[in-house]
Amino acid sequence: MYFDSHYLLLMLGTMALSILASWRVKSAYARYSQVPARSGLTGAQIAQRILDLNGIRDVVIKPTPGQLSDHYDPTNKLLVLSEANYYGTNVAALGVAAHECGHAIQHQQLYAPLQWRMAAVGLTTMAGQIIPFVGMGLLWIAPKIALPILALCFGIVMLFQLITLPVEFDATARAKRVLASTGAVAPGAETAAMSQVLDAAALTYVAAFISALGTFLYYVMLLMGGGQREK
Repeated sequence: MYFDSHYLLLMLGTMALSILASWRVKSAYARYSQVPARSGLTGAQIAQRILDLNGIRDVVIKPTPGQLSDHYDPTNKLLVLSEANYYGTNVAALGVAAHECGHAIQHQQLYAPLQWRMAAVGLTTMAGQIIPFVGMGLLWIAPKIALPILALCFGIVMLFQLITLPVEFDATARAKRVLASTGAVAPGAETAAMSQVLDAAALTYVAAFISALGTFLYYVMLLMGGGQREK
């Protein structure tokens, strides 16, 4: 068995970054979910309004249990909002709902990064399933075989996270514009609070990409003989 101090530092660093990003979004959401929107609209109502404004008639909006479990399912054309955001009338709920609508609009408009991300889901899922098997077993038995496989798999994951960045940033930008244009969120304090929530959420995707990139580069370094494993 080997101990690699470089890998330990990488894991601790990326873990700390992920925890920080997660804490920031939860903290911002908890704070600004206490700020009511003067429009009085719920997350479900603003989501339906945004879809209607963009001529999207085939997407179903539904609530789901859990905190920040909101997502857009392009395969089944479902816009899923956590119950707090589905029924909520605060600026955080409206921001999250509008963000998910941004993905539905991307889907309707065949936004290229979203199309790439959808196409890469299957391959990325397969890579994620291979990594534990190779990393926990084959790496110690046959490292010359395992290292290229791990580098390839982490490269796939890294590219998926990279593609995710423009998808999420674009959805956030769309959300801010549409909430301003519809008047669902008032200018000033309400808009600033909504932006804080969405910007904090965007950081989680940046953290995921940095983590994937760091791990990919680590295995590339080992593959090229740049790393030294310590007993």
